[in-house]
Amino acid sequence: MQLDKARVLLTGAAGGIGSALAKQLLQRGATLALIGRNEAAMKSLADNLGDSGGNFHATSADLLDSMARTKAVEQSRNLLGGVDLLINCAGMSSFHPFPDEDSAVIEGIIRLNLLIPMLLTRQLLPEMIQRRSGRIVNVGSTFGSIGFAWFTAYSASKFGLRGFSEALRRELDGTGVGVTYVAPRAVKTALNTGAVYRMAEATRMNMDEPAWVAAKIVAAIEADAKDVYLGFPEKYFARINSFLPRLVDAGLRKQSQLMERFARS
Repeated sequence: MQLDKARVLLTGAAGGIGSALAKQLLQRGATLALIGRNEAAMKSLADNLGDSGGNFHATSADLLDSMARTKAVEQSRNLLGGVDLLINCAGMSSFHPFPDEDSAVIEGIIRLNLLIPMLLTRQLLPEMIQRRSGRIVNVGSTFGSIGFAWFTAYSASKFGLRGFSEALRRELDGTGVGVTYVAPRAVKTALNTGAVYRMAEATRMNMDEPAWVAAKIVAAIEADAKDVYLGFPEKYFARINSFLPRLVDAGLRKQSQLMERFARS
């Protein structure tokens, strides 16, 4: 997909990956509508991007609020004059034993990571199909291919997002509209709590910089890629888990046991 002059709606824009994506997309000449939940963070992002000379609009809205979400998307679409590229980057996570999870947190994770991307896609897809051009990009996770203990709700939501991306891609075959699913491994962002960082250090979990991940996402868009898995050896473990999951069970057992004390802290 050619990004120069592309009209892009990006959610989760104030996050680590989102803000890096916004910067790199502007450098490619795209026009952006940025949506993020935190008003102060969105203002800071707008200030930081203002020196780039790029064309963008920044809006703060809670995507879990249906009225606020619909209004923000319609406003963004009107400001852009249409949407060529939707990037579903907003998300939330939790690192706890599943029985200890707050029910509201579980619901929030499933809604924001899976249901909201589906609803945003449904809202914008008709115009893309009518134009016979466009692309949906869903930012998933390695945890959407390998179910990790202590990240149960998060893993479930990303498994769902991967399935949605695959099914929608097949449904849209021949329409001119593409679907890209990008699965980073762990990323150094504010989404992670202190317990996650301590666990990552103890288990020697690989964690990537947001700017590197954003560059891979941009490259995937430009290449019209279907599925992109980031990081070695995680992307290979994801493939192995698809046909030899019990082997991965054994491989993760010691790591899961070590992770437990941090999940319960």
